[in-house]
Amino acid sequence: MEGDASTSVLRIAGAPADDPQGNVAQLFLEAVDTHRKPNALRYRKAGSWYDISHQQIYDDVKRVALGLAALSVEPGDRVAILSENRPEWLLTDFGCVMSGTISVPLYPSLPVDQICYMLRDSEATAAFVSTEEQLAKVRGAKADVPSLKYIIAYDENVSRTSDVRTFVQLLELGGERVGELSDDEYRARGLETDPHDTLTVLYTSGTTGQPKGVMLTHNNLYSNVRSTLQVLKIDSADTSLSVLPLCHVFERMAGNYTMFDSGATICYAESFAAVAENLLEIRPTVMTMVPRFYERTFAQVEEEARKGGSAHQNILSWAIDVADRRLDRKLEGKRVGPLLALQYGIADRLVFAKLRKGVGGRIRFFVSGGAPLSPTLARFFLSAGLPIVEGYGLTETAPVISLNRLERIRPGTVGEPIPGVEAAIAEDGEVLTRGPHVMRGYYKMPEETAAAIDPDGWFHTGDVGELSDDGYLKITDRKKDLIVTAGGKNIAPQPIEGRAKNNPYVSQVVMLGDRRRFPILVVVPDFGALESWAGSQGFDFDSREALVRDQRVIDFMESELLGSLADLAKFERPKKIALLPRELSIDAGEMTPTLKVKRRIIEEKYWDLIEPLYAEEATDQ
Repeated sequence: MEGDASTSVLRIAGAPADDPQGNVAQLFLEAVDTHRKPNALRYRKAGSWYDISHQQIYDDVKRVALGLAALSVEPGDRVAILSENRPEWLLTDFGCVMSGTISVPLYPSLPVDQICYMLRDSEATAAFVSTEEQLAKVRGAKADVPSLKYIIAYDENVSRTSDVRTFVQLLELGGERVGELSDDEYRARGLETDPHDTLTVLYTSGTTGQPKGVMLTHNNLYSNVRSTLQVLKIDSADTSLSVLPLCHVFERMAGNYTMFDSGATICYAESFAAVAENLLEIRPTVMTMVPRFYERTFAQVEEEARKGGSAHQNILSWAIDVADRRLDRKLEGKRVGPLLALQYGIADRLVFAKLRKGVGGRIRFFVSGGAPLSPTLARFFLSAGLPIVEGYGLTETAPVISLNRLERIRPGTVGEPIPGVEAAIAEDGEVLTRGPHVMRGYYKMPEETAAAIDPDGWFHTGDVGELSDDGYLKITDRKKDLIVTAGGKNIAPQPIEGRAKNNPYVSQVVMLGDRRRFPILVVVPDFGALESWAGSQGFDFDSREALVRDQRVIDFMESELLGSLADLAKFERPKKIALLPRELSIDAGEMTPTLKVKRRIIEEKYWDLIEPLYAEEATDQ
C-alpha cells in the first residue's frame, strides 16, 4: 500500500487484526491446564538435571501470589526481580501476574547506582534477589529507596536480617493462606485483570542518558505471543534451552512466555560459559539467541579448520561454496542438480553434520534477535540445516514487529510483520510500527511517550530501514548511529561492521568517524586466529597488549580488513584501524546489557589510540 493521507509514510506492510485481547494470567492458566507435563521446566544443580511439573509450577505460583498479598504488597505495586535465569524467576514473574502486581526486571550485571535509580524511579515495594551478591546491591540501594519494604532472596544461605526473607519462607507464608481462597476465586482474580493494565516496567539499557521505564501491558505480551505462534510452529514436543537474560523482553517473551504457552519444555542453562555443555546434555529443538552466539559458533568452525591445517581449511571453503550454490538454487525455487546434490551430501558429512551434532543434533530452528545478523552467517547456518529465524523488535514493542517465516527465510532481512502488526517506512527512512504490541508508554515520562508514539498510533523505532514490494523488512542502521563525515556524507556503520565481522581474524568491530574526515575501525581481533597467524610467522609475544601494538600485526590486520572493504564508496571506506587487546564488555561500560556498543564511550575511552590515527593521516597528506 503506497502512501497514507493521515501519516507521512512511504510504504506500509502488514495489517491490523481483530484478534481477541487477553492477559498473561489467561496465557499461564491455559498452558498449565492444557499441557500438564512432568517436565515443564528443567534446571541443573550439583551436576544433575531436575524437572518441575506444570502442577508444581501452578502450586508454587499460587503461593508466591498469596505470599505477596500476606505481606500487603497490593495489586499495582511494583515488584523488582534481580536475578540470573533460574526457575524462581519464572515463578516470581507469574506470581506477580496472578497477584496483579507489576514486575520490574533488573539486569544482574548492573552496578548499585543504576539499581538504586531503577528501584527508586519505579517506587518498588518488594525486590526478589538471587544471591548474596545481588542482595548486597539491593541493601546498598535500600536507604535511598523509601518505598522498598521487603527483600526476598532465592538462595537459602544468604545473610539474613529483619528485612530479608527467603523464597522458601515466602512460599510457606503463601501456603498458610491457600485455604482462605478457593481455587476458582484465585483464578478469577487473575483473569479479571484488564488486558490494558500494566504488566511490567522494563528499563531500557540505552547507549546514552538515563534509562527509561517501558510500560508493557498484559495485552502487549499476550498478543505478541499468540501472533508469533501463528508464524512459528512450536508445541509440547519441543525442548528449549534458555540462555539469554530473562530480564530482557526478547527472552522473556520468546524464550519464556511463548515456550510456556506452546507447552515446550524450558531448560535453564547454567551460564553462558556452560552453554556448549548444556546443548549436548539437553539437545534442544528450538532456541533463542543473539547474533554473537552464531558468530562465535562459526568462528569455532573456522578455528577447528585452521588447527587441521591447509587441507581442512580447503575442505571448509569448498563445503561453504557448494552449500552457497545449492542454497541459491533453493532460494530461487530452482531444481538442485544431481552433481550439486552429491557434492552437498559429501560437504554435509564432512562439515555440517558435525556442526549439527555440536549443538545437540536435534535443532529444528534457532531464533535470532537483539541485533542485526550477518547475511553470510544466516546463509551458512541455513545451508547447514540449522535455519535461523531472524526477527526484529524493541523493548517498546513487546518485542516482535517482524519475523522471517521458517518456510521462506530471506537472509539479510528481518522478515514480514507478524499477524496484526503494521510496519512502515517514514519519509526520512525511519521504521515505524503500530498495533497491539506497542507499549503503553514510558513510566512517568509523558513527553517522551508523546515523542515516541505519534497521534496516528505509529511508534517511531529510531531504526532506519527498507520495505520490499512483498513486505520484507530490512534494517540498515540506527538513526543515532549514522555517521556524518566532515564532508557531509552519511554513513550507516552497522552493515560495514557486519561485513568486517565476517573476517576470521575479527571478533568485534566498531566504526567511528562522526564529524571526521574519514571513518576508522576499532577492532578486537579473534585472538585464536591472530595468535595462530603470528606463530606461523615466527613472531613471539609475551602478551596480547604487545601483539596488538606490533606494527607487523597492525599492517596484516589492515590488509585483511581494509582490503575486504575496498568496494565501498570512497567516503564509506575506513582508512585506519585501532586494535584492542581485549573484548568489549558490559562490565567495562562499553556495551549495554543487550550487547549494543556504546560508540560515544568507545571513542572517549580509547581516545589515545584513535586520535593519532587522524594525526598520522594529516601528516601523510
